[in-house]
Amino acid sequence: MDKTYLPKKEDIKRGWYLIDAKDKILGRLATKAATILRGKHKVIFTPHLDTGDGVIIINAAKVRFTGRKLKQKVYRRYSGYPGGLREVVLEDMLRKKPTTVVRLAVQRMLPRGALGDDTIKKLKIYAGDVHPHKGQNPKVLEV
Repeated sequence: MDKTYLPKKEDIKRGWYLIDAKDKILGRLATKAATILRGKHKVIFTPHLDTGDGVIIINAAKVRFTGRKLKQKVYRRYSGYPGGLREVVLEDMLRKKPTTVVRLAVQRMLPRGALGDDTIKKLKIYAGDVHPHKGQNPKVLEV
């Protein structure tokens, strides 16, 4: 009987991908980014290991939405204190913190816990089209 293959640390080759978010629908963009961050596009994918590549997303401020999400989608956070519920509509969040909108969309598609924490660190998001990651030689990825 053959044993199940488990990739060693030296077997995992990390690359970088560049995604231009301009006029791309947020959900489809986040799905692609989460897949690459997890490593599901590789043959050596293992659910409990971080085998994924790094992702750089530019033009986060120019991402698109379908339907009436700009007015209806609400981001909630709770401080834990009475009356501590804060709600922000997507339209306001996109204006103030466009990178947070994209980060939350991708982060919520990743596993919770230590694996998800390690995985999200390989995601770099920029509101404009300039990024400081030329040295990583990222491959341009179409969504």
